[in-house]
Amino acid sequence: MRKHILSAIQLHAAAEYPKECCGLLLALGRKQQYLPCTNIATEPSEEFRIDPEEYAAAEDLGEVIGIVHSHPDATSRPSPRDLAMCEATAMPWHILSWPEGDLRTIVPTGETPLLKRPFVHGAWDCWQVCADWYKREWGLEFEAFMRADGWWESKDNASLYEANYEAAGFYRVDQPQRGDMIVMEVGRTVHPNHAGIFLGADPVLPGEDAATFGPGPFLLHHLYGRPSEIIVFGGPWLDRTRLILRHKNASM
Repeated sequence: MRKHILSAIQLHAAAEYPKECCGLLLALGRKQQYLPCTNIATEPSEEFRIDPEEYAAAEDLGEVIGIVHSHPDATSRPSPRDLAMCEATAMPWHILSWPEGDLRTIVPTGETPLLKRPFVHGAWDCWQVCADWYKREWGLEFEAFMRADGWWESKDNASLYEANYEAAGFYRVDQPQRGDMIVMEVGRTVHPNHAGIFLGADPVLPGEDAATFGPGPFLLHHLYGRPSEIIVFGGPWLDRTRLILRHKNASM
């Protein structure tokens, strides 16, 4: 990283300490610039969130080519959320430990496993494991839906699965077949808030070790606070089911 950019990041980290600083690396023609942003996270000493209006303004200035944040009183080692969001944003992330001063860069691999990924809401969660399965199995890509943590807990919030499934190309069916999305209600919720991919009797995921037990049917899902996994679909999971959704391109 260029010296003037590193110096600007260090100055920002020092000014925001003990909070996490955050900012954007911009390409302005042949030049690069670090743009400090406001951390609007509710716990800025533990995480960061760039103000969306500032991000939009940055895109008007130039091309966003990297996301920067600091780790106060910690190493530059990326957290599971850092890794997940690096993949979700599809651009390099630069992490500065402060006051230690070590800078580490991580880049998206594009090959996040479907199984055993840690849970990071909004990046590696139940919707994302479904979307990633469809992309790998059928070549389908979906809009990156924004979802705030806890959206399912209030009637004042939109029911995201129910409100968006038709626009995403799904329709309701009564009986599942392999590749259908099963939408459920899990825990204390007012909306259907969990989804998985119905695999039928075949739990095989190419290139991944899917250790399963029993005759099935099987479900790929990613439950809040747990690694993504394949389970036997039945019993309480069947009781929690509210929607069975089939994509219009299911015959691919």
